[in-house]
Parts: sequence; C-alpha cells; structure tokens
Amino acid sequence: MLPVSHYIYLSLALFIIGVIGVLTRRNVIIILMSIELILNAVNINLMAFSRMWGSVDGQIFAIFIITDAAAEAAVGLGIIIAFFRNRPTVLADEMDLLKW
Repeated sequence: MLPVSHYIYLSLALFIIGVIGVLTRRNVIIILMSIELILNAVNINLMAFSRMWGSVDGQIFAIFIITDAAAEAAVGLGIIIAFFRNRPTVLADEMDLLKW
C-alpha cells in the first residue's frame, strides 16, 4: 500500500498544473479543463485521507464533486457554444458579450 504522501504529491502536481492553466491560458476550453484538473486534485486528496482514516465521508464528498464537475462542464460548454455562435472566438479576453 502506498503512503498518503504519494497521493498528496500527485494531487499537488495536478493542482499546480490546473492553477497555471487557469492563470496563463486565454482559451476558455483549456481554462475549463484546468478547473477540472483542480477538482480532480481535490478528489485525490479526499480519497487518500478517506482511506487513511477508514471513513467513507471523503468518498461521498468526492462523488458530489464529480457531479458538480460534470454539471460545470455541461453548462460551461453550453455557454462557450452560445458565445461562439455570436462571435467566432473562444478566447477569454475577447468574450465581453455579457458586459452589455
């Protein structure tokens, strides 16, 4: 059995990659994928600590996070498609349609 520190390091790496993707990218689809990476890092932490403490609470929270991530992806992609129909771009800097 792997120690919890291995899971923490993996989660930290995923979280850092996700934060860098959110902060540096301009493409909205890549930003959404980076947010998914951040949520998966949280899920790994929840699962690791749930297994370490012998409780199912972390697993239940992870299921809720997975459900929330799926809803976020569906709504986010729907908004991106609606924007793309009005303006042929998926760059976050050029999406100022909601300002009006």
